[in-house]
Amino acid sequence: MKLRSILYYLFIIGGGLALGYWIILSGGNIESNTTLKQVASEGSAWQHFVEGIQTNLAYPAAILLLQIIAIILVARFFGILFRRIGQPSVIGEIVAGIVLGPSLLGNYFPEVSAFLFPVESLANLGVVSQLGLVLFMFVVGMELDLKILKNQAHDAVVISHASIIFPFLLGMSLAYFIFQQTAPPDISFLSYALFIGISMSITAFPVLARIVQERGMTKTRLGSIAITCAAADDITAWCLLAAVIAVVKAGSLASAGYTILFATAYVVLMLRFVRPFLQRIGDLYSSKERLSKPVVGIFFLTLLISAWTTEIIGIHALFGAFMAGVIMPANVSFRNIFIEKVEDVSQVLLLPLFFVFTGLRTQIGLLNEPGLWQICALVIVIAVVGKFIGSAISAKFVGQNWHSSLTIGALMNTRGLMELVALNIGYDLGVLTAEMFAILVLMALITTFMTGPALDLINRFFEPEKEVEEAGIPMKNKYNILISFGNPNTGKVLLRLANMLTKKSINTSTISALHLSPGNDLNQFNTEEYERENFSLLDRESELLDQPYRPIFRGTDDIEEDIAQMANADDYDLLLTGMGQSVYEGTLLGRIFGFTSKMINPERLYGTLTGKENLFVSDFFDDRTKNLIKTVNIPYGILIDKGLPENINRILVPINSLSDSFLLVYIHKLIQNSGVHITLWDLNDTIKTSLELKEAVRSIDHAAPNHIAVQYDMFNSSTELQYFELMLSSLTTWKDLFQKDEEWLRDIPSVLILKA
Repeated sequence: MKLRSILYYLFIIGGGLALGYWIILSGGNIESNTTLKQVASEGSAWQHFVEGIQTNLAYPAAILLLQIIAIILVARFFGILFRRIGQPSVIGEIVAGIVLGPSLLGNYFPEVSAFLFPVESLANLGVVSQLGLVLFMFVVGMELDLKILKNQAHDAVVISHASIIFPFLLGMSLAYFIFQQTAPPDISFLSYALFIGISMSITAFPVLARIVQERGMTKTRLGSIAITCAAADDITAWCLLAAVIAVVKAGSLASAGYTILFATAYVVLMLRFVRPFLQRIGDLYSSKERLSKPVVGIFFLTLLISAWTTEIIGIHALFGAFMAGVIMPANVSFRNIFIEKVEDVSQVLLLPLFFVFTGLRTQIGLLNEPGLWQICALVIVIAVVGKFIGSAISAKFVGQNWHSSLTIGALMNTRGLMELVALNIGYDLGVLTAEMFAILVLMALITTFMTGPALDLINRFFEPEKEVEEAGIPMKNKYNILISFGNPNTGKVLLRLANMLTKKSINTSTISALHLSPGNDLNQFNTEEYERENFSLLDRESELLDQPYRPIFRGTDDIEEDIAQMANADDYDLLLTGMGQSVYEGTLLGRIFGFTSKMINPERLYGTLTGKENLFVSDFFDDRTKNLIKTVNIPYGILIDKGLPENINRILVPINSLSDSFLLVYIHKLIQNSGVHITLWDLNDTIKTSLELKEAVRSIDHAAPNHIAVQYDMFNSSTELQYFELMLSSLTTWKDLFQKDEEWLRDIPSVLILKA
């Protein structure tokens, strides 16, 4: 049967090729009779190929695709760079847009800028970036949980509205003094003043929520108030912006009345009629299995119709997208599913295009006079005073202490992306000149950039309000273990190991379990779901072991930095983590380069070229673990799990030098709390020649007879090693064993490597 199939395949392929060749020959004869036949030489053929490449490069789709590739790469680079210095990645992406614009790339590399961003291609880039903004505003609307406004409506409304009124009035006052110098000639003072006022008043709800998540404030009263204020601010500011746009387009308040009237009717229609209809659909199709493509189509059609309607009315398509997000079904499961569908495309693929489009419009070089820089400084000062001070004073007035009030002020002063959206609208409407647009973009960058340092200064000089201890577990004067995990199965195993060290001393010890989730994966609706999914295995294990623990879940942009910061700053005595895997493990690159052997690791190539890393892997650890080893200042344990059994009775501890004596502390805890049997493997006669170590071992044996033994001989077979369920090793001994005999390590059981 197999031979028959092969023969049939060869017949079809061979016959097809022969028939095709005959058709081409016959067609050549027809061509010679109807056209001028040109015999191309090799040189002309190559020239034709090159011309074809040049034509393809100039094709609009090819230019747009190349622009998207360059934008995403540069935006990701600057996003990572700014996260490294403690700033939100959105700041780096905005800076990436300015770098790719005329301020830097266009100024210093005009040929590259002209090739990558030709003037005729900017219209296409602008349309795609607007589509990304529509999807982003849709997500922002969905992420607003209106229930939180009901819970703390009074304080939130007072603080958020005050944080709009103060900077709005200050902005209008500023417009009075700079109108003649900075306003376009055909714009009325009313339009200009209103737009400067609203530019000063916006808070970036998405950036604020991300900062609250990353700083572990989500479940605190202060974090809840800040998010509520930002939500109320967002709704109010966008309604005001819609009114301002109506006034600007109409030219006067009287003419804008009709636009505002139709906008009000649109909002009533969306809330009273469209929202209940969508809610019924959301209740019926709230799971991934039931959320079919036709149902998804209904919601996307609602988004597009809403955006189109507000554009036609005259209050901009982005308000319609925002409103469509707000009226989406309140079902948490539905919103989480839909946000995940839209968010990656809008934020990773399309939103960076908007940043670069903004950067292409931002010409910092136009600020070439001292007077313009003075206006820039004045704008920044008024923006900070109006938003920061206005929010802080209002928060203090409604009963917050100074730490909470200033923290709310610093967070509300975050403008970020939402400010850029408003500025681009103003620029498109002709309200802002190129110079004023650049000034306000710089203001948005600086006020967002200062949020992190401002929060750090506030925490340093003002006493924060005492929050109730999470899970009710006090940590003072106890032996505190922090386990950090990504995979819930690893977390379960680490909890079991921590329990072995504290089983009989629960009253004098605590265990905390930390799971950090990438900040860009979290939103208001999936946080609780992610937390529940990641801690469900640990909850079950905690019940089986009768071991209480404190769960800690938060978003982050730098996992290892946050792990190290928590371990070093809080009152922990031991950090336990699993060991990650190389991205090359199990791949062709991994087999070529060798991810666990003394071979070249591609991840280290850059470090080698800069002289920071060795080209050859020599200690088996992944890069995240290496960073933690360098930065964690407390005892740190790394688990290499090779199938750790639930019941551990026999542990092997290699002793290579006197520096390994710190392991006796953990040996004592394991024997005292779990009754395990320890075998000390004296590799270099260290115990035999050290009276101090001998006495320490004898003391442990006296307290718990027949639970500790010393072996001086080498193990002759893998069977002898497999007798043990766990190996406990110091970091220096592990590296030494790995260097001497990597093949032998394949036979060892799971390993817990400890750094003192």
